[in-house]
Amino acid sequence: MARPEQQLELGIQGSLEPTLWQRLHNWWQAGEAQLYDRVILWLMLALVALGFVMVTSSSFPVAERLTDNPFHFALRHGMYLLLGFACLAVILQIPVQWWFKTSALLLLGGMLMLTVVLVIGHEVNGAKRWIRVGPLTLQTAELAKLFFVTYMASYLTRRMDQVQENLRGFIKPLLVLMVFAGLLLLQPDFGSLMVMASIAVGMLFLAGARLWQFFAIVIGMALLITLLIIVEPYRMRRVTSFLDPWEDPFGSGYQLTQSLMAFGRGDWFGQGLGNSIQKLQYLPEAHTDFIMAVVGEELGFIGISLVLLLVFGLVFRAMQLGRKALRQGFQFGGFMAYGIGIWFAFQAMVNIGGAAGMLPTKGLTLPLISYGGTSLLVSFVAVGVLLRLDYEVRLSQLKVTPRMGGRG
Repeated sequence: MARPEQQLELGIQGSLEPTLWQRLHNWWQAGEAQLYDRVILWLMLALVALGFVMVTSSSFPVAERLTDNPFHFALRHGMYLLLGFACLAVILQIPVQWWFKTSALLLLGGMLMLTVVLVIGHEVNGAKRWIRVGPLTLQTAELAKLFFVTYMASYLTRRMDQVQENLRGFIKPLLVLMVFAGLLLLQPDFGSLMVMASIAVGMLFLAGARLWQFFAIVIGMALLITLLIIVEPYRMRRVTSFLDPWEDPFGSGYQLTQSLMAFGRGDWFGQGLGNSIQKLQYLPEAHTDFIMAVVGEELGFIGISLVLLLVFGLVFRAMQLGRKALRQGFQFGGFMAYGIGIWFAFQAMVNIGGAAGMLPTKGLTLPLISYGGTSLLVSFVAVGVLLRLDYEVRLSQLKVTPRMGGRG
């Protein structure tokens, strides 16, 4: 039996042990002694691992029907994951200042790719969005999103005073957005245009644009989007099927009704991994646009909540990093982090909302989860930029000059 002094010492040690909540808080608030943000890395790895499992599960039936190999899409997704980690390793070696210096060239490159795809692009379901590069397909709009974020961050770094003080500085990036809009609508790719518009509006708002300008552009974009929906019959069908998919369950509302059935079957804990019925040739694009429906059916409400928490955690961490970088004088990096956070948040919201019947379907992938080679690779690059920015900010806090990098 322990003596009173030993009991007192054990009691003090026990009281000093951190609780589970304290451990989670300490993990989230990673100290500056670490050279990179482990929270962002672990959130990315969790999303990637979950995505690989769900792509494999949801693509079995369609892969066997198209290629007689049920692991066809799983193998391709795994190949893109390996390429993504290779891209991540390369991006971590590139200073954030490089993106600032090359933002104009990247912007022109994005416009050029969107133009080239209209000429030599591979057409699928009436849309020219892909360029074949050997065994791979390159979706130019995904790269254009990254380059547009880079341009917006560069512009706000150089012209933030103009954005805050006069209308001319506010309008200039919107003119660039209009050029991208014209090229994307020729493909057509309305979903990517919506993502770019949200990035532009969100970054301008965070940069301190006047409220009347912000509301004016939001109202203007809403009117323009409404016009674009009205003039194209297939977009109008998507909206009407979203409002009442059961009116035409075997026509324009087919995808959404099948997706809603999948969510309904999932209940709280799901039918179990691999036990989805809707993926058996009932739900189109089960491994891409509607992968969340399969997640809901197989993993239930708990699985959906897990995905939402992981995506929200990554977006919130990116926004935290943006604020931290701005405070440390990394103006370009801060706006870059803000842009990536807005991009991931909006695209995830549209994908999940479309699958759940809360928003019209737009054909956008879920970052780091859905099958899609270019989208996956670009998402890895974006996360790599966040990790590199965090690394440079931490070095500045430690009063160490980065060997490769600098402030924008």
